[in-house]
Amino acid sequence: MTQTLSKPPATQTKYTIIWEKLPADFTLPDDPVENIDQPLLAAALRESLELAGFILASMLIASNFGLCAKVNDKTIVKAPDWVYVPSVLPPEQGEVRRSYTPNAEGELPAVVMEFLSDTDGSEYSTKPTYPYGKWRFYERILQVPVYVIFAPKSGELELYRLVSGQYELQDADANNRFWIESMGLFLGVWEGEKSQRRGYWLRWWDENGNLLLWGVEKVQQEQQRAEQEQQRAEQEQQRADRLAAYLRNQGINPDEI
Repeated sequence: MTQTLSKPPATQTKYTIIWEKLPADFTLPDDPVENIDQPLLAAALRESLELAGFILASMLIASNFGLCAKVNDKTIVKAPDWVYVPSVLPPEQGEVRRSYTPNAEGELPAVVMEFLSDTDGSEYSTKPTYPYGKWRFYERILQVPVYVIFAPKSGELELYRLVSGQYELQDADANNRFWIESMGLFLGVWEGEKSQRRGYWLRWWDENGNLLLWGVEKVQQEQQRAEQEQQRAEQEQQRADRLAAYLRNQGINPDEI
């Protein structure tokens, strides 16, 4: 990743923020997904959480999903590639959640992620005025505690924490992973193949360093366990057969013991 990051410039821009749900007839942006990697990466992140029993009905975990706020009387909608909100209010009966407005519909997002593509680097945009850069929106308006930027092609992972109102780049641990307190999980990079895509992936590890598995990995794990059990059973049978043969050679009927 060739992007060189500098801290957002100081600004005197003042934001008057109103947290209110979008009206039902509000037309959301219909931006196309920039490349095939984005939905695969986002789905893989969710899959392992789901299989680990992490996801609760009270959470919001979504990809390419609109986060909203009215800033200086203008409605702003940004759709991160992946977002985690620990607790949200349930939608009204029959309502389909089309977007999410923090404070009006639940807690602030705890984590947002962007996957870099070959576009203009909007993930780093600190534009302080309408329609606002993504960085500026997450940092100064929504004040999301953790902002993750991942480059799928190079496998480079950057994690920023909100410190005194500004994002600060964090150092990975000895395993090149980042601890995310709000989730109780580590986030890191794994290289391999899934869904006919070979390359770098974002993965979760629990507090003990155990990788949260995808479905296909769980199936493989169960197959290996079954094969090991079968091998143990075969070994036990072989030992029993050898003992029976020895007893017969000694003139002892093993069936009568």
